[in-house]
Amino acid sequence: MAEARVQFRLGLVGYGEIGSTLGAGLRKAGLDAIHCYDKYAFDGPYSGLIQQRAEQAGVTLVHSNQELADAADVIVSVTPGSVSLESAAAFAPCLTSRHTFVDFASATPKIKMGVAQRLTATGALIGDASIEGTPKNGYAMPILSSGAAGERVRDLLNPWGMRIEFVGDELGRASGIKILRSVLIKGIEALTDEMLLAARHYGIDEIVLASASKTLARPWMDTVESLIPSGIIHAKRRAEELEMSAEAVADAGIEPVMARAVAARLRWKADLGLKDDCKGIEPSDHKAAIDAIAAKMKAV
Repeated sequence: MAEARVQFRLGLVGYGEIGSTLGAGLRKAGLDAIHCYDKYAFDGPYSGLIQQRAEQAGVTLVHSNQELADAADVIVSVTPGSVSLESAAAFAPCLTSRHTFVDFASATPKIKMGVAQRLTATGALIGDASIEGTPKNGYAMPILSSGAAGERVRDLLNPWGMRIEFVGDELGRASGIKILRSVLIKGIEALTDEMLLAARHYGIDEIVLASASKTLARPWMDTVESLIPSGIIHAKRRAEELEMSAEAVADAGIEPVMARAVAARLRWKADLGLKDDCKGIEPSDHKAAIDAIAAKMKAV
């Protein structure tokens, strides 16, 4: 049975790519009252674009934090994580116990807890969320939520077509999942940039990419179970290989930032001496390997 749709007053903080995607999608789905406060909506290099997007979507732009608080019961902040604390502080004088405030920014759990601390005295219900998809997925991009308001924002928005998954009562849990996942996902982007730029110098970029694609075509967990346990044994050899990779990248005129970083991390792992501790035998799976690394870190 479909979840019941309940009309409520939504406020968006920020009307950039994410905010405008949410605003347009929810208005099209039938949510009537959506207001937005964007500090650059009326005076900034993209004010014209912001106003155009809002008008086309039927989202009402307001001029201040207080106006947004007056017009909305549920406020979703989609500003960059770098201004989450500043934004929360600006809302502190505006919110009351009738408000729900959820920060959707990509930021650390520490920052999300800082947001909550700045708003605790208001009595508002505070939550944390993180976006795992992109605006290319539309307003139904996958989102994680946590904290006291995590379930409420899920229950209010999912019936309107959003895809929010509640991951726990602990504030910052949703953001922790996203921000640490980004180490891998954004790292892949940076590694691929470095690999392809250097490979193009040698005239082998498409061949190198095709070769790497074959290795990465298997399920990711298969790759994890292949690399992490075996890395306990082969970290030194892999570090040496990456040091040579860094030389090849440098010879191509590209600063080998990523290759050197990978080599340094592998050298660090090799220097823990886990190969001797394990007597040359690989751990049974990635969890056992990570446990061994963590235990050795504590012992060192």
